[in-house]
Amino acid sequence: MSLEIRSPKYERASITIPEEVAHLQKSFNGTICSNKGDEYAINNNIIDLLGDDPVSMSLAQSSNHWKVTAALYEDIWRKRSLSILTGEEFPIEKERELLMDWLHLQPGKLYLDIGCSTALYGRLIKKAQPDCDVVSLDFSKQMLQEARLKSEAEEVDTYLLRADARHLPFFGATFDGLTMGGTLNELTDPLKVLYEARRVIKKDGTFFMMHLVKAEAWYARLLQDSAEFGGIKFWDIAESNTMFERAGFSIADQFSRGIVCFSKLNPA
Repeated sequence: MSLEIRSPKYERASITIPEEVAHLQKSFNGTICSNKGDEYAINNNIIDLLGDDPVSMSLAQSSNHWKVTAALYEDIWRKRSLSILTGEEFPIEKERELLMDWLHLQPGKLYLDIGCSTALYGRLIKKAQPDCDVVSLDFSKQMLQEARLKSEAEEVDTYLLRADARHLPFFGATFDGLTMGGTLNELTDPLKVLYEARRVIKKDGTFFMMHLVKAEAWYARLLQDSAEFGGIKFWDIAESNTMFERAGFSIADQFSRGIVCFSKLNPA
């Protein structure tokens, strides 16, 4: 189906994105606009709502704009990271099973991956339920370009959207489910993004969250303290839950290993 988004400049104006944009086996280039006249480019299926506008970011976030980071992120780091961070064997397949179990994917539903990087979650969702629609959103053009390559190679159709998660370009109660994998710790304004997530999810929707928590060992805490200088934040589980609840979510389920925590959030 075509995708309706909210204009970044005019809150009441909508923009319709043709469904062909999500069909990544064929390159799509063009321009979209709202009825107010604001225009945005689509380059090789990537819908760019940011253009050349400067976006404030931390050092950790700026590294996501490096081409080498995007190229190595998933295959070198992401597929091994949970085993490293949990201290036990934790393959992507185990993470996928938890994702599928908590989201209860259904045909005809619409899902959003916030801070998608290379669209790992979006691709997993679409492969598990081909009859749903997925929007993979990130602010890094390089990450989205890599996401497009991987999605095309796997013959997965998804909308690739470059936007700022602090101002999600969607109307309220748009999505049946949301996902976020590790992005929370890198956000400069996590509570603002969580408020936005609460606004765009339907009242019976599910938010699947993977985030990192404070380490208990003193030597690991030293490493985390160093990472915080680069803009990566850590909270313990109680602090994270307080933040989720403040944004309007309830914690339906939670699973943690080492410094990795998975949270199933529902609108309160």
